[in-house]
Amino acid sequence: MRLKIFATLAVLCFVSSAPALSPQWKEGKNYYSVTPAQPINLPAGEIEVTEVFSYACPACNRFNPFMGRLRKTLPARVVVDYVAAGFGTSEDWPVFQRGYYTAKDLGIAAKTHNPMFDAVWKSGQLAILDPRKKRLKSPLPGIEDVAQWYHDQTGIRTETFLSVAHSPEVNSQVRQADSYIMACQVDATPTIIVDGRYRVDPVSAGDYSKMVALVRWLIARQTQRRSLDMHTP
Repeated sequence: MRLKIFATLAVLCFVSSAPALSPQWKEGKNYYSVTPAQPINLPAGEIEVTEVFSYACPACNRFNPFMGRLRKTLPARVVVDYVAAGFGTSEDWPVFQRGYYTAKDLGIAAKTHNPMFDAVWKSGQLAILDPRKKRLKSPLPGIEDVAQWYHDQTGIRTETFLSVAHSPEVNSQVRQADSYIMACQVDATPTIIVDGRYRVDPVSAGDYSKMVALVRWLIARQTQRRSLDMHTP
């Protein structure tokens, strides 16, 4: 009972600290309803925040520190999830999408999430851009290169990584990600889906900081909605 009370207080504190309900955020302009709303496979009372991203997306790389700060401010009953996009085929997104779901299946995705962005955009180990020629590299990194990078980071054998990467389980996760992205009408990254109901991106919000503020506001709104539904006879 005491834990439940603490959890409730944490949610209430979060709601009270979120931006006040105001005309600042307008549906259809700053955020969009996902129709139909996507099912959330979480225990009752928990809210899901899903970032649709790609490691090969420069905007996702710039947004990643903002996402990290957002995660640190969320109450315990808000669950953060990631969906890797593969629609940027010319920029190698499908390779990084498959790499992410392989890492997730192997239980190393959380540990390697930030380092993977650095490998693409800082160290250049898995860069997709040639800085000298200022164009896409040729050839682009393949799944074998990704497997080698994960081996260097975690010690996972490249043979094991590649076997899982081409497994039915990872194939299924890739298809599910593609279906989710289509159902939520996501056409750019980064995009955040709040509780399967609301879609937000930096353009609609205004910038990365405003996107974080808007996501917090939508979480507070959904928390209030859930509370009202629970107490409505």
